[in-house]
This record gives sequence, C-alpha cells and structure tokens, in this order.
Amino acid sequence: MTEKNGDVLKGLFIGGLIGIALGILFAPKSGKETRDDILLKTDEMLARVKEEYEKALEKSRLAYEDSLNRLKGVNLSVKAKAGEAEGKISELAQQGSEAMLSNKNKLKKAIDAGLKAYKEELGKEKI
Repeated sequence: MTEKNGDVLKGLFIGGLIGIALGILFAPKSGKETRDDILLKTDEMLARVKEEYEKALEKSRLAYEDSLNRLKGVNLSVKAKAGEAEGKISELAQQGSEAMLSNKNKLKKAIDAGLKAYKEELGKEKI
C-alpha cells in the first residue's frame, strides 16, 4: 500500500473516532440507545475502512501486475535484440572467414608465381 493510501485510511479511521466521540457527548439519548448507536457507527466505520483498504489493495495489485508485464516486455525486447546482434555477428564472422580464405589463396598463388619466376631467372643465368 502506498503512503498516500495509508494516510487516507488513517484519516478515515481518526475522523470516524472523532465523529463517534462527538456524537456520544452531544447525544440526548439513554445509555442503551447510545451504546447501540456506538456499535452501529463503529460497524459502519469499520466497513468503510475495510472498503478503502480493499480498494488500495486492488490498486497495488494492478500496479504490480502492470509493472511485471512491462518488465516481461522489456525482457522479450532485450532477448530479441540480442538474437539479432548474434545473427549479425555470425554473418560478419562468416564473411570475414570467407574473405580471409580468399586472400590466403590469392597470396599463395602470388607466392607460387613469384617462386616460379625466380627459378626461371636462375635457370636463365646458368646457361
């Protein structure tokens, strides 16, 4: 229960007690009638306090459920973004691997061509 709802309940309770006390002091009734009135007013006040408490409890429950649903939504969103990022990273890693393999093959061919040319040049000098 929030502090505001707690203050409302306290105010309602205290106001009810003051009203009962003033009613007893200024009532021109017999003792039995006054006691019956006190019981009736006390029951009414307790019913109102219970009603306000139930309302505050329901508001708290709804706020809790709303917060929980929002957190679940955020969690799903974060998981989706993480999945997207993982997919992009995997794709980039695959592209990098393919590019490295392609460059490796090109470099090997260039080295082989350079060695061949070097050997041919060495062979020409011996003649």
